[in-house]
Amino acid sequence: MRAMKLGRLLRGSAAAAVVGWIGLGVVYDRSSVYGRERGGNEAIKQRSAAVDGTVPPRVVQEAALRGTSPINPLDVLVIGGGATGCGVALDASSRGLRVGLVEREDFSAGTSSRSTKLIHGGVRYLEKAVFHLDYGQLKLVFHALEERARLIQNAPHLCHPLPTMTPCYEWWEIPFYWSGLKLYDLVAGRKMLHISRYHSTKESLEFFPTLAKESAHGKTLKGTVVYYDGQMDDARVNVSLACTAALTGAAVLNHAEAVGVQRDAGTNRVTSVRVRNNLTGKEFDVHTKVVVNAGGAFSDEVRKLADKDVKPIITPSSGVHIVLPDYYSPDAMGLIVPKTKDGRVVFMLPWLGRTVAGTTDSSTKLTMYPEPHEEEIQFILDAISDYLTVKVRRSDVLSAWSGIRPLASDPSVKDTASISRDHVVYIGSDGMVTITGGKWTTYRSMAEDAVDAAIKFGGLAPPNSCITKDLPLIGGEDWDPSFFTILTQQFVRMKSSYGKKIVPGVMDTLAAKHLAHAYGSMSLRVALIAQNENLGKRLAHGYPYLEAEVAYCARNEYCESAVDFIARRSRLAFLDTNAAHKALPRVIEILAQEHKWDKTRKKQELAKASAFLETFKASKNAQFDDGKHNSGR
Repeated sequence: MRAMKLGRLLRGSAAAAVVGWIGLGVVYDRSSVYGRERGGNEAIKQRSAAVDGTVPPRVVQEAALRGTSPINPLDVLVIGGGATGCGVALDASSRGLRVGLVEREDFSAGTSSRSTKLIHGGVRYLEKAVFHLDYGQLKLVFHALEERARLIQNAPHLCHPLPTMTPCYEWWEIPFYWSGLKLYDLVAGRKMLHISRYHSTKESLEFFPTLAKESAHGKTLKGTVVYYDGQMDDARVNVSLACTAALTGAAVLNHAEAVGVQRDAGTNRVTSVRVRNNLTGKEFDVHTKVVVNAGGAFSDEVRKLADKDVKPIITPSSGVHIVLPDYYSPDAMGLIVPKTKDGRVVFMLPWLGRTVAGTTDSSTKLTMYPEPHEEEIQFILDAISDYLTVKVRRSDVLSAWSGIRPLASDPSVKDTASISRDHVVYIGSDGMVTITGGKWTTYRSMAEDAVDAAIKFGGLAPPNSCITKDLPLIGGEDWDPSFFTILTQQFVRMKSSYGKKIVPGVMDTLAAKHLAHAYGSMSLRVALIAQNENLGKRLAHGYPYLEAEVAYCARNEYCESAVDFIARRSRLAFLDTNAAHKALPRVIEILAQEHKWDKTRKKQELAKASAFLETFKASKNAQFDDGKHNSGR
């Protein structure tokens, strides 16, 4: 079975795949790809197999958008390439609608790459539901737990269950947290990942050796309660959503900005969107029946394209995270600090071989590249230091970033001052469908609601109903946790020269596991590039990222800039700012070969990427001297 799958995934070439897309009529008539016939998941799998799982190239996607006209419009044009926007594109295209998507930066460039990396139902929402008898909060938890299970099922290579420990330093905390987390299990029902459980002090320290036996307040650890939620590589899930949408027929285009709209004089509805290709500077019009605004924190900016006087509905909230060395936490156990000095919750979680800690939640100004404030970083360090035996040092911060969460108020509700933690779907007088709010875990159902609204408002007639509940993302089909063994047994990563003799180098287990989890079944193609094109070296010391990934992402994942790669196709910028900076020259060199860049463009890429990394406040590019966390710098 595995040998057959290996052959199926590796046959052909990139050039043949492009010919395949043209043969399907992508350039001139995308109807065969959009799948107007019924058939659901099986029809989509057949169309994906027809092009061997290779997404159409950028030039084909732009041509599809340029090819629209007043008499041949798209059914739906999505503005915004975050989790929700790409989810909308996937949902609509898999129903058989003609779909386009434009994103001014890159897929997941905003909040969707800057999350806590958790796929969760919301333990805090459940607490509010119980203590405030709030049925609305309880519904949120039920709904999110269902979506948690679906996301892990549809992208098993990128998502997995993660146990998280809640320390108890008072005897009363044990039954309190135990009963609350048992209720969390009960609400999850059959969607429960694993059952929560109590561990004694001895057992807890075996699972989490760096957990403090005595707190900073002089109280002794009485035990811990461990519960399970999901964890993901958020940016790669988002990129996978975009690529899966492309495979189902959506014309997705990153680095393409909506700069204006045209409305029908009679109906006042938006009928076309002016788009600027930010890589070339050229503009074109995309005609569509319905526009879905999935701009996230920037949704109000998109709404103002149609009506500059529109009242804002977004309240931006800042979330800050820091990345610490792996020794701060075990490989497979997280820690939740339920009580900080101001009532906020802080997580400390293992992630991609390092430890991520956060988050703060505070109001902020809207900006494309938010930067964490030093006091927020210090707050997180203070919060975790009370629970650890490790000496918490500011100099250990490998990377620190901020994300903006779009808390939304519903304009159709009289009490517009109320801010929703749930998502909002709103249709303006201009006919634009705005979907915002919510959280990463529920992106799929948010997309479903937005597409339902677009269909109803636009009078669209899709041949299929929503099928994304059990639609695998690219790389997730037929994947299993032992997939990395195929790579270790059948590929070499690099070759070493000893005089005139060339000795193949092994595809080591660390690199193989990384590829298998980052790319799923598509990792075989990355391994083939590493083996056949002499691109098997690591990009940064101490990290499993390979040179071959840069080439693969440029060819198959719409990676158009150095920042696209270091921040979202790989996660180097988020894991280790210094390592990302050292990897930049080689990343740019490979991208230059793939995209035919000249020396001027390469210099521009280096400058842009370096400036981008300055917004990640690691210890090496942050100024601090508080006498508390900088020991050992």
